[in-house]
Amino acid sequence: MKPLQPGQPVRPTRRPWVHSLRFRLLAATLVALLMALALGGVALAGLFRDHVMREFGRSLTTQLDQITARLDFDAAGQPVIDAAALSDPRWSRPYSGLYWQLDASGGLPQRAVLRSRSLWDASLATPLDTLPDGAIHQHELTGPDGAPLLAVERSVRLAEAPGGLWRLLVAADLRETEAAVAQFQGALAASLAALLALLCAAAVAQVAVGLAPLRTLQRALTAVHEGRAQRLQERFPAELQPLVDDFNAVLDHNAAVVARARTGAGNLAHAIKTPLAAMAQAASSAQRRPEALAELAPLVQEQVTVARRHVDWHLARSRAAAAQGMPGTRAAVAPVLAGLLRVMSRVHATRELQVTGGEVDATLCFAGEAQDLHEILGNVLDNAFKWAQRQVQVSVKTVAGTPGTRLCIVIEDDGPGIDATRRETVMVRGVRLDESVPGSGLGLAIVGELVGLYGGRVTLGSATLGGLWVELLLPAAPASSASAAPVAPAARSSQ
Repeated sequence: MKPLQPGQPVRPTRRPWVHSLRFRLLAATLVALLMALALGGVALAGLFRDHVMREFGRSLTTQLDQITARLDFDAAGQPVIDAAALSDPRWSRPYSGLYWQLDASGGLPQRAVLRSRSLWDASLATPLDTLPDGAIHQHELTGPDGAPLLAVERSVRLAEAPGGLWRLLVAADLRETEAAVAQFQGALAASLAALLALLCAAAVAQVAVGLAPLRTLQRALTAVHEGRAQRLQERFPAELQPLVDDFNAVLDHNAAVVARARTGAGNLAHAIKTPLAAMAQAASSAQRRPEALAELAPLVQEQVTVARRHVDWHLARSRAAAAQGMPGTRAAVAPVLAGLLRVMSRVHATRELQVTGGEVDATLCFAGEAQDLHEILGNVLDNAFKWAQRQVQVSVKTVAGTPGTRLCIVIEDDGPGIDATRRETVMVRGVRLDESVPGSGLGLAIVGELVGLYGGRVTLGSATLGGLWVELLLPAAPASSASAAPVAPAARSSQ
């Protein structure tokens, strides 16, 4: 496979036609139609044949009743049927296809006593079954010239001849009836074939119309890929519109990520430019005045610290922006908080600060990267420990929020606090209210940026201890199966 050249459009890979959605829909529809029409055709043909045969048998029964009514006996007790009294001329025409026959069934084998003129010199071989008096049986027989016949018969016992039992049979040629059934089946097959063709054409049209939005979607995606559009603008059916909306949301998110990356790169370049300019100016001054060389090292160290702080801030901001909304990202709050409190206790060990607060449930998790949670809590705790006089208080709980459950982390100190009119000012990057305390003015600004990227909120207020009260609202991840655990004992006191 040849690698793509820069600027070369990505073309969809051609897959076998059997993987086509259009082919699958048409194949499934065709198979279903074939099965339905075949089963329907077989059922209709069977029903029609049964109906024709039932009507044919009913007409033969009517003829049998007519022959039975004409049956009589002479003075010698022999049966007599007056052929001239029969209305159908086919009884007298040889091999006409309509026959009657009277058999003596008093003993076996049965023998023909009387038969119609249409049988000429032939006779019908009747089955050797027993008929109750008056009952009618129906059989298929072979007649003259091997013609298939349908026969109906009944046994007759007359009061005038109590010892005699007679079988009266009427039969008719089936070939015309079977030809009519075959003709109907042929017409039915042709009709069903035409119906299948029409239904297949309708299925093709339905698939073409139903999949038309997918072609529109493909063209819209091509326009986005080629840079002619930034979003999918067309409106799509209700089944596709949620997918289009989600895709547009992904495009918007990617555009926002690119915009943030560009802004971050520009801000980082601007932030580093000032320390570099200061160090370049100091180096140039040291070259002109050797006595200024002693001032160069502290200045370089200070500017490197400032630049590193800016780099850390932008890296944290980029990491949070990348992790925002990423599914499955979570960080347990208790370990991060316990570790930070241990570090702060060691850094400020000489001040004998007391850390108080309730237990932190070990199941509470932050829906984001552990590094970002560490950066957020580290900056707030660093500020609290830096200004506290004797006590720092920490509490963690969950609150109902929109959207989802939120972590509520409150950190208080008993320091001088911040005046209400200046609380918004300290959230601005680089602003320091007290230059006598070491710092870069980026701590709370980093907190605000990171919390905002995660859709949270930072609130500053007056603590009950007298100092600054900081409330952090952060997205909470679903609780794990761990049980509640307190903050590490070593972190509860700095002594």
